[in-house]
Amino acid sequence: MWRKLKQIWTTPDLRNSILLVLLALVVFRIGAHLPIAGIDPTALKKFFAQNQFLGLLNIFSGGGLENFSIMMLGVGPYITASIIIQLLTMILPRLEEISKDGEAGQRKINQYTRYLTVPLAAIQAYGFITVLRNQGGGQLVGQLDPWQLTVSIFTVTAGTIFLMWLGELISEKKIGNGISLLIFAGIVASVPTQLQQLIATFDKTQIFSVIAFVVVALITVVGVVVVTEAQRNIPVQYARMMRGFRSLGGATSNLPLRLLQAGVIPIIFAISVILFPPMIAQFFVRSQSDWLVRAAEFTISLFQNQIFYGVAYFVLVFGFTYFYTAVVFKPDQIAENLQKQGGFIPGIRPGNSTVEYLSVTMNRIVLPGAIFLSAIAVLPLAMQLLTGSQLLVIGGTSVLIVVQVVIETVRQINAQLVMRDYEEL
Repeated sequence: MWRKLKQIWTTPDLRNSILLVLLALVVFRIGAHLPIAGIDPTALKKFFAQNQFLGLLNIFSGGGLENFSIMMLGVGPYITASIIIQLLTMILPRLEEISKDGEAGQRKINQYTRYLTVPLAAIQAYGFITVLRNQGGGQLVGQLDPWQLTVSIFTVTAGTIFLMWLGELISEKKIGNGISLLIFAGIVASVPTQLQQLIATFDKTQIFSVIAFVVVALITVVGVVVVTEAQRNIPVQYARMMRGFRSLGGATSNLPLRLLQAGVIPIIFAISVILFPPMIAQFFVRSQSDWLVRAAEFTISLFQNQIFYGVAYFVLVFGFTYFYTAVVFKPDQIAENLQKQGGFIPGIRPGNSTVEYLSVTMNRIVLPGAIFLSAIAVLPLAMQLLTGSQLLVIGGTSVLIVVQVVIETVRQINAQLVMRDYEEL
């Protein structure tokens, strides 16, 4: 480990990239503590401690929502925009053609995602301000005149766009996924506060809850590491070619298919979706229409039901694992590249047969990975039913994301070190 750290520090460009990423995370943490005027911080923190859905969302905004900061939305609108654009890519032929246009097409898709993030951030900013103002009876958020409300919405939207740019800047340095690292920073930053609260309120009746949390955390860490590193190697044979008196090709290699291609993204997508219905329902709690009020109250109570919440969470994580794997894994491109390089899978004809073989194989591989990821995601909820500890719900999901992000970041750093070793040779 020390040799790796020394190698990283003595590689100027890699060292500068890591320092830039750390600086970006520091800027994010500073921004998460710059509040917007007109709030009662004490009442706001108490309200978030009592609300499970907003409390969980606050974790992924890095505490920005609880502080009512300029970055209160975190990267939530960008994630929502990504989900919408990826769904539209699978539905609209025009977007599908653009997505297949290599790097240029991907840049266009990213640009559409950025454009969609702006209105979504403005809508969510207005929604959160309205929800907090209604919930607190005017005590959480003071009465804002139209100008103050407009300025607050613009400020919060600008904070989200800044975070989106910051995340993409981090991703360009190839030290990990920028959006995931921002969420990782928010989760890690909340750990000292949670430990302080646990110590301050600890009594002997919580011993079982703490032990259960530690066990769940260890199971999650070990399980995620094993599943993330698991892969199936598909044998690939390259045809032998003769050039003059030289024989080229004929080598045998492997095509690694990871058990969990989607990584941590399904968890992030699932959380974004599952928090959306009760949040929208908050707008209609005080509606003039009786049926709207009843529907809103029913939706809020439904998502507060731990059994329904756990089942919905499981299904969403499972579905998004398959969905995002279909987005990032392109069997047609892999088959085309193999054919261009003179490679083939033994016993499988090049072309469509290879595409079909890779698709079927990946679907079979994803199934145990999706079940595992979904089970780990809802395991803390099951433990909460036994212990009654709210800490387990947030802690289990947080540990899952933290471990995945750390593994992915370490993998990308190692890849850069290997690449530089080859360049030196």
